[in-house]
Amino acid sequence: MRVLGASVLAMESLVMGFALLLAMDKHSGAEITLGAILALLILITAGMTKRVSGWILGSIWQICLIAYGMVVPTMYFMGALFALLWVCAYFIGKKGERARAQMMDTLGPWKEPSS
Repeated sequence: MRVLGASVLAMESLVMGFALLLAMDKHSGAEITLGAILALLILITAGMTKRVSGWILGSIWQICLIAYGMVVPTMYFMGALFALLWVCAYFIGKKGERARAQMMDTLGPWKEPSS
C-alpha cells in the first residue's frame, strides 16, 4: 500500500511541475507560487505514506490538485485521474497487505517462500 501511494504522489508532483510550466505564461506569481508549494507538499507527503496521516494528507492534496484546474484547466482532468489512481492504490494496497500477512502466517517467520 505504501509503495503504490508513494508512487502516485511522486508522479503527481511531477505533473504539477509541468502544470507550473503551463501556468507561467498567463498567470500571476501568487498562482505559480501556490502551485509550487502544492507540488512540494505532495512530494513530501509521498514519504509519509507509512502513516495514516500521510494518507489523509494525500487525500487532501487530491482535492487541491483538482482545484488547481482553475489555474490550468487541464488539471481538472489530470487531478481526477490521479484521484482515481489514489483510491485504487489504497484499495489494491490493502488487498496486497492482507495477502502478504496471510502468506506470512502460513509460512511462519523462519521459512522462505519457495519459487
